[in-house]
Amino acid sequence: MAVLVIAEHDNTTLKDATHKTVTAASQMGGDVDILVAGKGIKDVVAAAAKIDGVRAVIGVDHDALERQLAEAMEVVVVGLMDGYDAVLAPDTTSHKNYMPRVAAKLDVQQISSVTGVESADTFVRPIYAGNAMATVQSTDSKKVVTVRATAFAAAGEGGSASTSDADAGLGALKSEYVSEELSKSDRPELTAAKVVVSGGRGMGSGENFKLLEGIADKLGAAMGASRAAVDAGFVPNDWQVGQTGKAVAPQLYIAVGISGAIQHLAGMKDSKVIAAINKDEDAPIFSVADYGLVADLFKALPELEAELTKAGY
Repeated sequence: MAVLVIAEHDNTTLKDATHKTVTAASQMGGDVDILVAGKGIKDVVAAAAKIDGVRAVIGVDHDALERQLAEAMEVVVVGLMDGYDAVLAPDTTSHKNYMPRVAAKLDVQQISSVTGVESADTFVRPIYAGNAMATVQSTDSKKVVTVRATAFAAAGEGGSASTSDADAGLGALKSEYVSEELSKSDRPELTAAKVVVSGGRGMGSGENFKLLEGIADKLGAAMGASRAAVDAGFVPNDWQVGQTGKAVAPQLYIAVGISGAIQHLAGMKDSKVIAAINKDEDAPIFSVADYGLVADLFKALPELEAELTKAGY
């Protein structure tokens, strides 16, 4: 059996989600190769070749792949699938954009957001916003799978895989990259941060999120939010954690003014330690929290920041 893992990268740096997807792929058994598709990807290919358990790294360098547009990625991935029994990609925005096209082209069913691999054809994935786990078995000849990277440990970096270049095989495309607007922050990336501080509707306004920013800065944390806070316009969309936002699994997740709707819990319940502050002692967030404080957040947050200062943070 041969499994193809599609690398998560920004054309310069290989992302940790790739290492975690390799772990999932290795649990299927057989050989694991990595596809690095992008523009100017020499350094990314070299980094991918160091991942433990990888047989080979295939680099496909083309202008149309710089942004991993769906149309171009579908052509590249499908063109390689004669040599593979399965293709796995991290369950992130970029890969969600084209993996369904790959599945449709191969005429198979995609298995999305898997959190466990039981065998080469059997996977575990969340359903009902993470309130139940389904074990699904695929009888398709080719498996198309997206992996919830937060559920897997990262593969090590003691490997020495072979590297090769492949032709993109791209003709005229109907879509092209126009522009994008990126939010810039000195804080860690939300999905990769070891500490996440999130606020909900209980924060009252976007201005009040400054109470969280001081704590986040002291802890070197990323900032997050519930969908209710995002929908209310308190904070940007890319802060959203939950079923329709980003899935995170930091060492510490601090939820402030978040009631704990199942949609939010689906995106953060894999966190190693969860601490919650809410004035409602019956808030669902306390059912998953390791530590809970029933208090007025507008009093508790300044006190917490003061204690962190005393502790030398």
